Amino acid sequence: MIMHEKSIELLNKAVADELSAIHQYMYFHFHCDDQGFDLLAGLFKRTAIDEMIHIEKLAERILFLNGDVNMNAAHEVKRVKDVKEMLETARQMEMDSAREYNEWANTCSANNDAISKQLFEALVADEEKHFDQYDQELDNIGRFGVNYLALQSIERSKNLSTTPRKSAE
Repeated sequence: MIMHEKSIELLNKAVADELSAIHQYMYFHFHCDDQGFDLLAGLFKRTAIDEMIHIEKLAERILFLNGDVNMNAAHEVKRVKDVKEMLETARQMEMDSAREYNEWANTCSANNDAISKQLFEALVADEEKHFDQYDQELDNIGRFGVNYLALQSIERSKNLSTTPRKSAE
């Protein structure tokens, strides 16, 4: 097996970025859940899980290339509690990842590593899907204002009030 040092370097950069995304999205998930925004909390949690799957694929490729997986996050968590700012941050993160992964796919191709190129291209598709989801949520807030968030909070209250209570035993 030919050593693909540049590919391993880029794959590990992607692992670091994905770890940062997981931490950031779970932070957002916790705060949206705490504020009663179940739909957005679920979106952030599902995206974090997708990012975990990305790390698994990246790590498998790194190990196949006889590299070692670096499990250090690239960035600290941004302590954002405003929902609109969370969505703007998430959208920017996804846009940046898609751009970088496109560049890195080309670099892997130039270094004769077609499989890493394909992996980065597949990640671009996922990141663009995430971008679209966050962009749609921002569009909803723009169209419906705070009413959009209020409806999520009201829905949680309705669900909690109709859930049968467990008897004390």
